[in-house]
Amino acid sequence: MENLAYTDDETQKQRTEIIDGVIVMMSPRPRPEHTVISGRIFAEFDRYLRKKQCKAYPNGVDLFLDEKNHFIPDAMIVCDRNKITKRGVVGAPDLAVEVLSQTTAMYDRTKKKDIYEKAGVKEYWIVDGWGKFIEVYILTNGKFELNNIYYYLPAEEKAQLQSLPEKEQAQINKSAYGKIKVSLYDDLYIDLDDIFDDV
Repeated sequence: MENLAYTDDETQKQRTEIIDGVIVMMSPRPRPEHTVISGRIFAEFDRYLRKKQCKAYPNGVDLFLDEKNHFIPDAMIVCDRNKITKRGVVGAPDLAVEVLSQTTAMYDRTKKKDIYEKAGVKEYWIVDGWGKFIEVYILTNGKFELNNIYYYLPAEEKAQLQSLPEKEQAQINKSAYGKIKVSLYDDLYIDLDDIFDDV
């Protein structure tokens, strides 16, 4: 695994990933919103995980799933510290986050999702910065299942929901608003306000 051949000069000059053996160009400069969102997600993970077994990593850390798949997730959590090397993370992280961009959205939703699933990633987040929602997939019997889609609501929209009659409120999936329960820990919740507010 340590002999992974991703040192070609061309792949070092520009941000690239290798997906199923094919070099794929990434956005040379992510949108400011993309960077803020991925940074906030990492910060929430990192704050909770300090002095714990699992470690959080931000955008820019190389992930070598195998010889044909070299990704750069927007954030990830790794619990097996034997996978952490000087070059990056070698092997499946426990949780991977991809923030959609116009150039990578198709890969994040299809090929990369399938590869993460096959590699055994336990939890996968697809983050939509335009719509301000997060799809959370949990690995169940070797397959990703959509656990929930979590939506950010500004304060005024939350107030409108809370003012609805109880009968109407009962029909709303309240778990889709507010906080994401991270499956790796019983008490790790990420508040969508902390991710999307003022982005």
